Amino acid sequence: MSMSNMETPVAEGSEGVVIPDAECCGMHETCEKDSLLAAVSKDVEYYDDEELDRFRGIPSDEFLPPEIEEFRYVLYTMREDEVAGWVRSLQLRQVELPDELKDEVFLIIGERRQ
Repeated sequence: MSMSNMETPVAEGSEGVVIPDAECCGMHETCEKDSLLAAVSKDVEYYDDEELDRFRGIPSDEFLPPEIEEFRYVLYTMREDEVAGWVRSLQLRQVELPDELKDEVFLIIGERRQ
């Protein structure tokens, strides 16, 4: 069997048949649902995190430990499939993700893509 991040398993011998994941439209090389760079929609979606807007304009390397914990709390109280959308939302709101959380976020998103 073969599988990529956007496909459901396909039996050997059925080459050329790609069945997109139910959550993915299959129209893009990289699934826009999970892509951090594909902010196709400019509509801001909030993840019960409106309080983070007060950090707009603060560089990612200047957050204090209690502030980082606010971001971490939001990150770990959402579903894993919401993380990429949350990061896009932060980007659209011009709120930088603290450097200390970037590895954790990319790990969560990377595991979802596998």
